[in-house]
Amino acid sequence: MKKIGYARTSTVEQIAGIEKQVVDLKAHGCEIIYQEHASSVDDQRTQLDQAIATLGKDDTLVVTTMSRLCRRTSDLAEIQKKLETRGAGLEILDLRLDTSTAIGRMTLTIIASVAQMERELMLERQAVGIAKAKEQGKYQGRKPTATTDDKALEFRKYLAKGLSIPEAAKLVGISRASGYRLNRT
Repeated sequence: MKKIGYARTSTVEQIAGIEKQVVDLKAHGCEIIYQEHASSVDDQRTQLDQAIATLGKDDTLVVTTMSRLCRRTSDLAEIQKKLETRGAGLEILDLRLDTSTAIGRMTLTIIASVAQMERELMLERQAVGIAKAKEQGKYQGRKPTATTDDKALEFRKYLAKGLSIPEAAKLVGISRASGYRLNRT
């Protein structure tokens, strides 16, 4: 009956977030903690897959919050099915939820459905707000990061020296995507 922890942040920059999760998971008795920097909607979360693969009968996967595990009800159902197949449970610390009980499994399904609905409503409101702002000429979007001639010139110099696009972008202080855009122009 071991406890395996899983900590996740969306980006590498959120170091403090993952460190806090690790502290909480250790305090809860997790023997091994898998850490990942990936979006919760990303289908390739190798650390989560490894964490689940290490679980045996009566073991528990522990996360600090449901949002660290998944965002969609369908993803939660898939993870729960994998855990049940292995005879393992899921524990979500902030909800004090343990799926080793029938009431815990039912509660988890309800909470996941509400969380998904809340996210969908938020995205819908955001889209409406953006459309309204565009109509009024107020929506500009995010300011471009790589439009200054200095950054573009510096970026191209790094490429000429043989650096990869991601390496050059990091050195100049622009996103990888901006680097690829600059490379196309």
